[in-house]
Amino acid sequence: MKKLEEYVRSIPDFPEKGIIFRDVTSVLQDAEGLRLAIDSMQELVKDLDYDVVAGPESRGFIFGTPIAYNQRKPFVLIRKKGKLPCETVEKTYDLEYGQAVIEMHKDSIQPGQRVLLVDDLIATGGTTEAMIDLIESLGGIVVGVVVLIELAGLNGRDRIKDYRLESAICYPGK
Repeated sequence: MKKLEEYVRSIPDFPEKGIIFRDVTSVLQDAEGLRLAIDSMQELVKDLDYDVVAGPESRGFIFGTPIAYNQRKPFVLIRKKGKLPCETVEKTYDLEYGQAVIEMHKDSIQPGQRVLLVDDLIATGGTTEAMIDLIESLGGIVVGVVVLIELAGLNGRDRIKDYRLESAICYPGK
């Protein structure tokens, strides 16, 4: 049986020279790779007590929904601005070149609900930090973050050091 990291395709010099892009589509395109990814992430947080799973579009949906389904928990969407039809709350955060805005339905998290945040990757931690802020603005309690891939060289873990972060694969560089 292959190791999980063997399913991740590494593409050198993308999107720019010196960067190694970790492509999760190769994990998704392989039934055993996908199963191993979901099972591995779920195993990392098996001891956590949570009420709700939340994840961002689009790959947070892909990995978070099966975990929610397997644990019989609801799944909450975190989306780019303008994509949700009901009343929302939003969070603006900085990107390397500009800003982004994420939103959640205002009624998606109830005060006191314990939330597991699921995503495909953490790099600098800015998006993860923004999602945590958004969940907490609704009164949710983030009990953990689980990602498929952590790019440890970009120090995202430092930005969310007050939260439990688990990664199925950790790459030391960028």
